[in-house]
Amino acid sequence: MDNQGFISVDFLFSLFIILIVATGLLVYSQNTMNSSLNIETNFNHRLILDNVANTISEVDSNGPFYSKYLKLPVTGKNYVLTLENNKLTIEYDNKKGEQYVPFIDSYSSYKLYPGRIYTIEKTHEGKILIT
Repeated sequence: MDNQGFISVDFLFSLFIILIVATGLLVYSQNTMNSSLNIETNFNHRLILDNVANTISEVDSNGPFYSKYLKLPVTGKNYVLTLENNKLTIEYDNKKGEQYVPFIDSYSSYKLYPGRIYTIEKTHEGKILIT
C-alpha cells in the first residue's frame, strides 16, 4: 500500500449527512428565536394596550374630578394608540390590536403617542377627557 491518503465514499456520505443535519438545526434555531422575539413584541404592545384601558376604567370608576397621569413607554418599535368610537386600537409594524372601552364618549377621538405624558380625567358631566 502506498502512503498517500484516500477518502472513502462512506466517509464522504457521512460528512454530507452531518452537514445537512447541522444546517437544518441552525435554520430551526434561528426561526425559533425570531418567533420568540415576535411573541415578546406582541405581548409588550398588548400590555401597553391593557394598561391604557385599565387606567381609563380606573378614572371612570373613581367618579367626577378624578384624574390620573399616564406615560406611554417608548419601545423599540414605533406605535400609535387611537381611541375612537369606544375602541382603543394600537398599531405597530402593520399589526393592530383592539380593545373595547365603554366609558369614552362615542364622539371623541384621541391619538396617543409613545414617550408622552397624558392626563386622563373625569369631568363633572361624567365624560372622560384625555389631554
